[in-house]
Amino acid sequence: MAGDQLEVLTALDLAKTQLYHFKAIVIAGMGFFTDAYDLFCISLITKLLGRIYYYEAGSDRPGSLPPNVAAAVNGVAFCGTLSGQLFFGWLGDKMGGRGCTG
Repeated sequence: MAGDQLEVLTALDLAKTQLYHFKAIVIAGMGFFTDAYDLFCISLITKLLGRIYYYEAGSDRPGSLPPNVAAAVNGVAFCGTLSGQLFFGWLGDKMGGRGCTG
C-alpha cells in the first residue's frame, strides 16, 4: 500500500503543469475568497444592524448592537462557516470528480 502511494506522488512530481492545475488553483482560490469575505465582512454587518435596529430617535450617537446580540451574530457566522466547510468537504469527497469535464 505504501509503495502505491509513493508511485502516485512520484507521478505527480514528474507531471507537467497543465490547464487542469490552473483551474484547480482558481477554484480553490475562489472558495477561499468567498469564505474569507464572509468572515471579514461580518463585523461591518454587525455595525450596520446596530445602526438600523438599535438607533434611538433624537440621539446624536449611532445605534450599536448589544454585546450579547453581537456575540450571537458572530457566533452564528463562525458556526455556519465551520458546518459549511465540513458538509461541503464531505460532499466533495463523496461526489469526487464525477461529472467534471477536464
